[in-house]
Amino acid sequence: MSERVVLGLIENIVLLNNNQEEKVTARIDTGATTSSIDLNLAEKLGLKVSDKEKIVKSASGIEKRHMVFAKVKIRDLLIEDYFTLADRHHMTYSVLIGQNILKQGEFIVDPLKEENQ
Repeated sequence: MSERVVLGLIENIVLLNNNQEEKVTARIDTGATTSSIDLNLAEKLGLKVSDKEKIVKSASGIEKRHMVFAKVKIRDLLIEDYFTLADRHHMTYSVLIGQNILKQGEFIVDPLKEENQ
């Protein structure tokens, strides 16, 4: 078994679409089933809304969200998957990385780890 990459609760990531890339600081959330991206950031990157939708339970309640397919680079790993679209402008982080991405990268999350340590 190869050594797994250990992430903290906050990580710098890169979102990619065609020739565009956006470096952002993301919140790592092992309790989130699916990753989420801010509507404005998705639009800025030109991410196309898919026909897929997901029912999401959050602190705001239960809602149906549209999804986008995106590429994300965490450390040296490039992962492609769906992100739910959410209005995250009032939140500290425009991207939340959930289990769908964490499982593909086989990451381990250490809450005591400092950002990008």
